[in-house]
Parts: sequence; C-alpha cells; structure tokens
Amino acid sequence: MKTRFNTYDLVCSVTELQRLIGMRVNQIYDIDNRTYLIRLQRSEEKVVLLLESGNRIHTTAFEWPKNVAPSGFSMKMRKHLKNKRLESLKQLGVDRIVDMQFGTGEAGYHVILELYDRGNIVLTDNEMNILNILRPHTEGEKVRFAVKEKYPSDRARLTTMPPMEQIHECVLSGKTGEPLKKILNPHLEFGPAIIDHVLLQTGFPVNCKIGKNFDVANDFPKLVLALEAADKIFTEAIKSISKGYITQKKEARPSQDGKEDYIFANVEFHPMLFEQHKNLPFKEFESFDRAVDEFFSGLEGQKLDLKALQQEREAMKKLDNVRKDHDQRLVSLEKTQEMDKQKAELITRNQVLVDNAILAIQSALANQMAWPDIETLLKEAQARGDPVAAAIKHLKLESNHISLLLSDPYENSDQSDDDEPELKPMIIDVDLAHSAFGNARRYYDQKRSAAKKQQKTIESQGKALKSAEKKTKQALKEVQTIHSINKARKVYWFEKFYWFISSENYLIIGGRDQQQNELIVKRYLRQGDVYVHADLTGASSIVVKNSGTGPIPPKTLAEAGTMAVSYSVAWEAKVVAGAWWVNSDQVSKTAPTGEYLTTGSFMIRGKKNYLPPCQLVMGLGFLFRLEESSIERHKDERKVRTLEEDITSETNALSDHEIELESDSNDEEEDTATQKTQLLPIAEGESDVTEKLNDADKSRSDKQSDIIEKDSGSDSDEGPHFPNTQIKINLPGKTLKPHLNTTRDTKPQNKLTEQEENVIYLGDGKPVVLTNKQEKDGSKLDQEKKLPEKQDNKNEKESKQKDRELPKRGQKGKLKKIKEKYKDQDEEDRRRLMEALKPAGAAKEDKRKNKNKDPSGPKQQGKKKGTAYMPKVSTVNPYNEEDGEEDVGPAPEIDMLDQLTGKPIAEDELLFAVPIVAPYNTLINYKYKVKLTPGTGKRGKAAKTAVAMFLRDRGTTPREKDLLKAVKDEVMARNLPGKVKISAPQMQKLKK
Repeated sequence: MKTRFNTYDLVCSVTELQRLIGMRVNQIYDIDNRTYLIRLQRSEEKVVLLLESGNRIHTTAFEWPKNVAPSGFSMKMRKHLKNKRLESLKQLGVDRIVDMQFGTGEAGYHVILELYDRGNIVLTDNEMNILNILRPHTEGEKVRFAVKEKYPSDRARLTTMPPMEQIHECVLSGKTGEPLKKILNPHLEFGPAIIDHVLLQTGFPVNCKIGKNFDVANDFPKLVLALEAADKIFTEAIKSISKGYITQKKEARPSQDGKEDYIFANVEFHPMLFEQHKNLPFKEFESFDRAVDEFFSGLEGQKLDLKALQQEREAMKKLDNVRKDHDQRLVSLEKTQEMDKQKAELITRNQVLVDNAILAIQSALANQMAWPDIETLLKEAQARGDPVAAAIKHLKLESNHISLLLSDPYENSDQSDDDEPELKPMIIDVDLAHSAFGNARRYYDQKRSAAKKQQKTIESQGKALKSAEKKTKQALKEVQTIHSINKARKVYWFEKFYWFISSENYLIIGGRDQQQNELIVKRYLRQGDVYVHADLTGASSIVVKNSGTGPIPPKTLAEAGTMAVSYSVAWEAKVVAGAWWVNSDQVSKTAPTGEYLTTGSFMIRGKKNYLPPCQLVMGLGFLFRLEESSIERHKDERKVRTLEEDITSETNALSDHEIELESDSNDEEEDTATQKTQLLPIAEGESDVTEKLNDADKSRSDKQSDIIEKDSGSDSDEGPHFPNTQIKINLPGKTLKPHLNTTRDTKPQNKLTEQEENVIYLGDGKPVVLTNKQEKDGSKLDQEKKLPEKQDNKNEKESKQKDRELPKRGQKGKLKKIKEKYKDQDEEDRRRLMEALKPAGAAKEDKRKNKNKDPSGPKQQGKKKGTAYMPKVSTVNPYNEEDGEEDVGPAPEIDMLDQLTGKPIAEDELLFAVPIVAPYNTLINYKYKVKLTPGTGKRGKAAKTAVAMFLRDRGTTPREKDLLKAVKDEVMARNLPGKVKISAPQMQKLKK
C-alpha cells in the first residue's frame, strides 16, 4: 500500500495548492508528533492544510482528532505564523521539499516540509535561519539541521534526470536479469510508477529485465524516448491541475449461501491513470488533492473493513477445518479396517509358520534364556537358513510380541482365488500369548470395531456439520453487526474527558489530568456554567454545562460534587468528603504582577458554596443512541423533579427488581441517607448549606465536622458543618507563595482581607497563593458586588457599602481632581470615549461575549458612588477570552443529550451503546447498571464482568446484546475511578 508522496505527486499537489496563496493563518494544531493542521482563511473561505512529515501535504475536508494540549512545535508556529498571509508555496528544485512563506520582509517566515527519508518540518525566519525544527540531525560532516543554523536550501536537486550518457553507463553496468526499473529509479526523479508507465507505453513488457527483455545495444533508443515522455508528463503537471485516481484491489468475502461478495480496498493514489493500473478497479476524482484526502481519511474505515473480513475468514476456516477433520477421520478408519483385514488373512494363510515361530520363542523363554541370548540364537538360525527364524524380524519381548514378515503362500499357485484382493508382504505384530488363530481373530475384532466407529462417525457427521455451520453463520452475523455499529458509532466531543449526564439532563465534564483541567476551564467554561471542585489531592476540575436559562438545580450540583470527590485520593483512601461550587465568573487564570499560576491552577474569587459530604458510590451503566423516530418516546426522561417526584421515581425503580447486593444493610442505609442529603436545596450566593442542615438537626450541632478546604482566609464559622458525621477531617490546605511553603494557619506579613482569593491546584504539590494587596482589594470589591441582595444581611451590606465609599489614604486629592476634570461629561460621552480608547480586538471580544452572555449570569455592576467618571464595566471571566473559533467549546446541545437513553424499550431503534460512569443515584433508573465502590478489583476485569452480566440478563434483547458486544473493553474501563468492587442484583447467582 502506498502511504507517501513521490516527486510527481508533490509536483501535482504544489500546482493545485497555489490557490491557497493570499490566505491568512487562522490557527495551527497538531494531530500527532508528525502531523500538523494549518487553518487558513480568506474572508468567508476557509481551508485546512495538512502537513505530515515525510509523507504528504494536502487540504482536508475531514475532521481530524486534534491533541488536547498543543505541542511545543505547534505553539512556536502559532507565535510566528498566526495572522500571517501565505505569500508563496513552491517546490525546491525537483526535490521532495516544499517551501511555504508566510508574511513578507523582516516579518516573513518559512515552513519547510521534507517528504523524503524520515521527513522533517522546519520553521525559519526570512533569512532561512532555523527557529524550530521537528527532527534535529546532521547530514555528513558540514550540514547541521538545528536551531540557529542556516537551512541549506541550495542542496535540492534541480533536474529530473542526468545526461543520457550517464544513464547509458548505468544501464551497461547492470547485471543480467536485473529489472530495468530498479537500475533507473535511483538516478531519476520520476518515481517507479511513471517509469513503469512510460516503459509500457514504449513497448517494453512488464518488469523487463537486462539481457532478457531489454538489449542495451538495440533497445536504448526506445528507452530514451520513454524518458523524454516522462519528462513531458512532469512539465504538463506544473502547468495544469491534475485529476486524482485511487486504485483498489478486490477482496472476496466469505459467504454461506454460495453467492459471491466482494469488498474493495484502496491501494494507491496517483495524479493520473497509469498503463499498469488500467485493468484494476479504481475511483476517479476531480482533483489530485481531493483523491489524497479521501485516501488517507478512509484508511481507518478500511482497517475496520479488513478486520471484519479477517474475522469472517477465520469463522469460515473453522467450519472448513471441521469438515476436513471428519473426512480425514473416515479415511483413516477405512484404512485401518483394510490393514487389519489383510493382517488377519496373512496370519490365517501362514498359520503353521506363525505357530512354529511362537513355539520357538516360548520354548526359549521357558528355558529361562536371557533376552540377548535369544537374539543371538535367532541370528545363528537365520544364518543357517532356518525358514522360521528368517520370518522373525524383531523381538518385542518387553511387550510379549514378535514381528513376523508374512507373505501370501498362494500368490503364484492355482489355488488362489482371482476374486480375492492381492495380499502384499508386510510385517505383522504377533502376540506370544495367543496362537495364530487367536492373533487372526484379534485383528478381525479390530476391523469390526473400526467399522462401527466409521458408521457412528458418518451418522454424527450431519449433526456436527450443522452445528458448526450454525455457529459460523452466527459468527458472521455478529461480525457484520458489530462492524456496522462501529462504523455508525459517533464519538462525542466530551468523551475525551471524564463525563456523565446528570439525572436532570445536564452535561457534566471533568479533566483527567492538569492539561485537561486547563482545557476544560479555558475552552468549555461559559457564562451560566458552574465550576465544581474538591479540596483533595488529584480532584478533577468539574464543569456543569448549563443548557437552560435558569440556575443549576441542587441535585445536579450534588452529583457533580460526588464526581469531583470520587476522582481524587478519597477513592483509594475511602474517605468521605465534600466538594464546593462557584459560578463561572469566579474562576480566573489572571495572576498579579510577579506571581504565576501553573498548569491546572486557577484563582477563585469570592465565596465558595459547599456541598454536603458524598458517599463514594459510583455506577457503571450504558446509554443507547436512539434513532430519530424513537426520541419522542423518551422525552423528559431526565428532567428537574420535585423532592416527592424524585423519591417516588427512585422507589419505583427499586421495586422493579429484587435487589440482593453484596453490600450489607448498613451500606444501603448510608446510600439512602446520601440520596436524601443530596436532595436538599443548596442556597446560592452568600446563603450557606450549613444553615439548612443545622435547622434540620440542631441537637447534633456539637458533632459537626470540617470539610477539607483551601480557603485560608475564610472564618471557621462560615464553612459547612454536617451533623452525625463519623469521620472528622481537618486537613489544612497548603497555600504558598512561589518557593515558600505555608500552612493554613500561617498569615502573610500583609494583613489579608476577610474574603481572600483561593488557588485551585492539581498536580505536583506546589500550589501558588497570590497575596498581592491591590489584587485582593479588587477581589474583595468584586466579590461584594456579586453577592445577591437578601433581607437577612441588609445591615451588613450597608456597612460594607459605607466602607467602600470611604476613599483610601492618598486618594482623596486624586478623586477631587478627577471629579473636576470629568464633571461636564455625561453617560453617552463616557461610552463613546471608552469605545474609542479600546483596541480593535477588544471591541470584537466584547461583542462576542455579549452575544454568548447568559441571562442567568451575574448582574452587571453599576457605577460606583463617588466615581461618576467611571464607565459601567461588566464582570467577565478573564480566562474565557476567545482565541479564534476553536477555543470556545461547543455548547451542550440539549437535542444531543435527548438522543441518549438509559432505559431502552422493545420498540426503540438503537444505533450504538455508550458506556457511562456516574454517581449511582444518577443511574438508578437505567436498565443496565452496576454499583461501584472502592475495592481491590482491577478496572478492566470489573468492566468485563459487568458486561458479561448484562449479556446474561433475560431481559436483554438481541439488538442490545449486539450493541454491548461492540463496545471495546478499554472504552468501558477508562472512566472507572480506580480499583473497585462491583455490586449488582443477583450477582452471586450469575457468577456461579
């Protein structure tokens, strides 16, 4: 299979890609360490250019999976090439090297793609000095490919072929029988496909060889004409755009009914249909660029097709082996019968000789002669010409047998019957314990036994073959079904993260590592969404996507909190802990001057809303993708319910099955208590969960326990307290300045404000706290602005408002001057002035943010009393600034979530299954689910056990079985939180 460009392919591709000149670089991505995507744009026209080091360059219309975090090489190219215009795209000489220039003059940069050998991608400045290189190396002693070195662009080949005299010498030096193409290819830039093409066109046979089909003296002039035709093909490719062709091979598909079925697999891509390919199946495209894109994008689907074909062939091979085994067994039994019959006949016809041989050896043994002495005696008798001794060939005294060479004594006599088969001489084992007649009867018995086996084999052959054919048909059907499911399977954008859909139909995603935590907040956290986290090592950053206009319901927040705690060290430690949530505008990546935030670290400004402690109970279940006509049946399957509705639905779900779990009654009581706790309404803003819980049970307030937290500036009485908690945890979160470790009780030298900023950090144990006083004061001001108005804290807010109105030291004079300067300015003047002062990019950002703004987000802050000159400023998450279209993640399409159901019914048309790992309360109504708690079982084995249990369930339909079998083991196990214990209804019976 062809997988890389040759020189002719590159010439055609460069000619066609000239249409990209003048387009600007919008963004750059990397698929892997060798493949990069450059997104180009010109007004409304958008194109994605794909570069693969050493292999190919073409535009692509397919969606390629991009790396979650861009590589260093991608970042370097983004830095220098973004918003630059593609000024030129050319081939260096006639070599497999492409030079792309972005920008002009001193701001110009070059991207050089090498498509020979191991390949390379090089980024240089306008003077060809290397700024970054994908594969640094050295060629020879002088040429070095490394950063700060000059790229040697003059080393490219300039001609397609050497002079004819040199070619003549090369052909003369070729050995007799060596293929002509093999001799020419190293010295020409045409490529093997064109060489074959022009040789066939000139009249040479396929794979012509020196001295056989090619005579140097007579055929060299024809070879010159062929090479000139190849050069002409090159010249035409530079002038005009070439068509594209994909050659294919036909693979026979095994079939039970005898009908011929084939699949066509892509083999090679070419800019023209060569002579050697005209008899092969092929697909034609309007351009070579389109053909290449189709070829490489179809490789994955083709791999699935070939894999299914291989599985079908293996199933048919098993059936053929069963047939061959039966046939061989019958042939063997027939041969055995024939041999036993002949042996018995020979013993019968040589009865006297056999009895004498048996008597002679028995006499020697009766005289207690040693076995070696008997062999000596036998050899002496054979030397004397004794006929009995001459018939004995071997002594097998250890098994009480002798081997006799017997022949038919009536072979040449008139007494022989012409109808009887001719008996050939053969060596026969004779038992010394029996006479000649007894040995003959023994062989006749063996013959009859073999005949009975043959009859039974023939009788059972039909049943065995039918059973094997049935299994083969079932295997072929499963292969085709699973193959069609895999091809139809849509991988959703959120499956690269930890994810689940809450019981109220909200999409919840979490990061697997620091890079994904960074990506989730940067790209997917929008206005109206909620950020959930737990103050535990390794806890994931969770984002609850708000698909509506109202606030996130309490139950969904509780489920997100369970997810945050489960994907942390709490799972392995089996520690019950709680999580907290904040609004999207409270999460920031902005650090004050001189401070920094590492990957996966964020600033939390304002008050945290703590959630009740959650039990470490997760579940593994399956969602099924519904066909469009079946979606209406499952409308409002996941929706916001009242407390009474939710308890009723869960009770009904539990009553549908007789549940006998492995866990004891205490575990179930804890689960029920957890469910009820999670249904408590969670107050927003400054309202606290503590008040709700304390009102519910004031008698146990002295047994409250602390939650693991990192809010070092909050008062102890502001944190949540939960009664009747058996495990009390008070682990101080670490807050540090860079290179300085401090504990929770340690206070910095500058006095901190009451509401302090918090750093959320996952990773190497080096969190960073920001203690810049001005930043803290600003954070305090923002936080107090964002607190919702409530009647019960009205006096406190009035006192804070008075504090804010008092000018700080040294600001009184400044305020007086500013008021005097801007006293005649009205609201419209202020707005126009601020618009004029904004850069162009900022104006676009504001428009984009206002467009995406959710009405459920925080209210816009008005002008501050005493500062009439200040314009109104909206509160915006500084980390959500868009950087091109791709940096803003997709909104959770409610229609997409409605296409997935956990409760399929018989009338539904199901397309594929998606494994889901979520808090067990979320899966309580699902048809297929198991409970997961911290244990010792491995994730892969646990997932396989769960699927095996689902497949054995009597309520599983054949379609659901096919869909469950199509799910790969690694996909099921990748989201499990760690080592687990599985519990499920009737699990022990199924295990037995």
